[in-house]
Amino acid sequence: MGGETSKSWDGSRELEDFPARSFDKLRYGDTDRQGHVNNAVFSTFLETGRVEMLRSGGTLHIDPGCEFVIASLQLDFLGEILWPGQVDIGTRVMRVGRSSVQLEQVLFQGRRVMARAETVMVQVNGSTHRSQPFSPEVAAHFAALQA
Repeated sequence: MGGETSKSWDGSRELEDFPARSFDKLRYGDTDRQGHVNNAVFSTFLETGRVEMLRSGGTLHIDPGCEFVIASLQLDFLGEILWPGQVDIGTRVMRVGRSSVQLEQVLFQGRRVMARAETVMVQVNGSTHRSQPFSPEVAAHFAALQA
């Protein structure tokens, strides 16, 4: 079990607390020798949540010619995810910077919190690979996902 990654984390979250929600089906191949979902797969679940947040409403919310890179990922494992079933993914924006966004994501199985992560994504120019400030439209998209 990891330590708390944010002073705001009180250990309780509901899926409904997150403005962006998604899910992944658990696959038998996600399990390891201990019979639970392998810890490496947790990052894949978080990626699903981030990508669906970026593509909400059928629109890709990123500035033209840009891409996102992960600058930081802190992941606390709080419980075992067991196959079969699904994992629900809640994503919310904690902070919007000039060219970065800090996310909180929580993985649920049923109504139980199984993991919590804080991720910082930075928008970078695809040609220069340097950070590029958000346009007002992209910044507004992220601001709308703050909870």
